Amino acid sequence: MPDLVTRALAEVSELGPYFAISTDPAQEADPTWRRLDALGAEDLKLLIAAYAHRLGGVEDRVAASILFQGLASRLWSPVIACAAGYGVVPGLTGLHWRWAPGAPIALWLADPAGVAASDPVTVHSAVVDGQLRPLREAFGAAVKLADGLLWGNAASALVGTLWAGSLRSELAEPITGLVGSLLTMEPLTGAGYFTAGPSGGVVQPDAFVRRSCCLYYRVPPGGGMCGDCALLHHP
Repeated sequence: MPDLVTRALAEVSELGPYFAISTDPAQEADPTWRRLDALGAEDLKLLIAAYAHRLGGVEDRVAASILFQGLASRLWSPVIACAAGYGVVPGLTGLHWRWAPGAPIALWLADPAGVAASDPVTVHSAVVDGQLRPLREAFGAAVKLADGLLWGNAASALVGTLWAGSLRSELAEPITGLVGSLLTMEPLTGAGYFTAGPSGGVVQPDAFVRRSCCLYYRVPPGGGMCGDCALLHHP
């Protein structure tokens, strides 16, 4: 199983940076890697402050919201693609992170492992229960943000994985099924809706409308609104 997980993660990383988790054992020599499950409130406050500065001096809660959504995308994307394309759900225990200003957050999995599965329950357990719920607690200790906002961010990040289907057509239908099922599971239930149903078993990500706002519109100068924002008029 470690060999399959390593191969799957390497191949899905070709879909783009949001799908990339390194499994290179040589990374262990780099002291800047830190365990994601050890990311506490004080570390987060520093990271959020750095993000706020990078975004032009926004409020901490705006920076925290965007940071959480980015991390959610980084967690959902490789796991969804591996489950849909390879029938394996990577285990994320031991996941490490690294960030430097001007660069995206990098992820490294020290001991690749997983389970042979592609069902939404296993994916939910790995991503939501294993990673996002603890991150939500850590963020809550660092800055005040509503549950609906952060889980809306997580839902939006999940829907974003549908774009992988436009890059590898064989992934489109299985990812559509996974995303649809996961959106019915707590705490994502009711986070948004699709304005159009699937065609040929595939749903388009730009048809999703979330019921909350990630606050990106507060990024200067005039950050604008995301395509799935609840503040936009949707037919």
